[in-house]
Amino acid sequence: MTDVVMPQMGESIVEGTLTKWLKKPGERVERDEPLFEISTDKVDTEIPSPAAGTLAEVLVEEGKTVGVNTVVARLESGAAAAKPAAAPAPAAPAPAPAAPTPAAPPSPEAAPPVKASAPPPLPPMEEPPSEPTGPLSPLVRRMAREHNIDLGKIRGTGAGGRISKQDVEAYIAQPAAPAPPPVAAKPAAPAPTPAAPAPYQPPVGQAKTRIEPMSAMRIKIAEHMVMSKRTSPHVTTIHRVDMTKVAKLRERYKEQFQANYGFSLTYLPFIARASVAALRQFPLVNASLDGNNIVYHNEIHIGIAVALENGLIVPVIRNADEKNVLGLQRSIVDLAARARARQLKPEEVVGGTFSITNFGSYGALVGTPVINQPQVAIMGVGTVDKTPVVIDDAIAIRSICHLSLSFDHRLIDGALADQFMTKAKQVLEGWSEEVL
Repeated sequence: MTDVVMPQMGESIVEGTLTKWLKKPGERVERDEPLFEISTDKVDTEIPSPAAGTLAEVLVEEGKTVGVNTVVARLESGAAAAKPAAAPAPAAPAPAPAAPTPAAPPSPEAAPPVKASAPPPLPPMEEPPSEPTGPLSPLVRRMAREHNIDLGKIRGTGAGGRISKQDVEAYIAQPAAPAPPPVAAKPAAPAPTPAAPAPYQPPVGQAKTRIEPMSAMRIKIAEHMVMSKRTSPHVTTIHRVDMTKVAKLRERYKEQFQANYGFSLTYLPFIARASVAALRQFPLVNASLDGNNIVYHNEIHIGIAVALENGLIVPVIRNADEKNVLGLQRSIVDLAARARARQLKPEEVVGGTFSITNFGSYGALVGTPVINQPQVAIMGVGTVDKTPVVIDDAIAIRSICHLSLSFDHRLIDGALADQFMTKAKQVLEGWSEEVL
């Protein structure tokens, strides 16, 4: 028998939502064949089977959120699954009911006086643990700070007694202990029971509405965006970049690039390459915050936002500083294709140190993206347009792009953010690196 567990999706993720079973109990599944789908605030993906066998038991139903390493199902190996199930033992016949004992007639003597019944004893109160069990996620710590909660008073229901978001929400929802009733001469009249609110009716003349629940992925994205805004004071700086050199280089090599490698050459790998140069010079933009500690990352892992049909996901290019334009473009195409086919691995959507989102592919000129926690900055890429500009008191047509940087003002000041953007701008406007 093999246990199937909820996988660990990242260091800061302590739970996941099982959104769909891809196999039914009794069906055969091969090793690494997709078995179920999960959703967290970082990924919505399929989870492969850890072994070959028959799905013997499903322990977690669809739509339920459980902690990591929770057993969600069990698999039987081929030999065990082939054995017929043992027939259940016949139930023992129920014993005949005993004849009721006739009640004794009441004594003609006077009944003894009724003793005053003592109040029932109060149930013993459980002592809360003096300190929380297991590591705490940043979301749980933030909720505790916002609601002034002593986490030592909460019993965790997650793996190993770990406190989850649901545990904190349940604690917040508990009603406060009732205050002792004041001594009053006469009781107050009971308040009238409020009538139940009438169901929503659209005004006459307006189109009818349609209500449907948010998808699990949309809920996780919403929670992550709200958490990011509450965590980081967002500031955005915008720089105009002359992409003419890059545009001419791309135009010169795009057909050969497509013929040699089977995919197009876009502007995004050039911008990622310029971001790497700026991150090397200003490593604080590549850092993250852990309480009052600054965590400097020695490696550069760039997350690339990919739009899906029903949401957004940010797969990560590992060691982006070790790749040239070709390597970056290959990674971007591969991650985007597998993201849209729901074939990303859990480790491919965690561990990013800096992110880039390309809303220019949909024609947007500029935007102010939300930071992908626990990172401290994200670059937004606008569309590249031919624009009349003034150069040496003359009007010229140049390929212009607007780059924006949203940064965490707790760690990064405006001067550093603009220095970072100036470095990226210099690399792009004076591009000298070969493409092929």
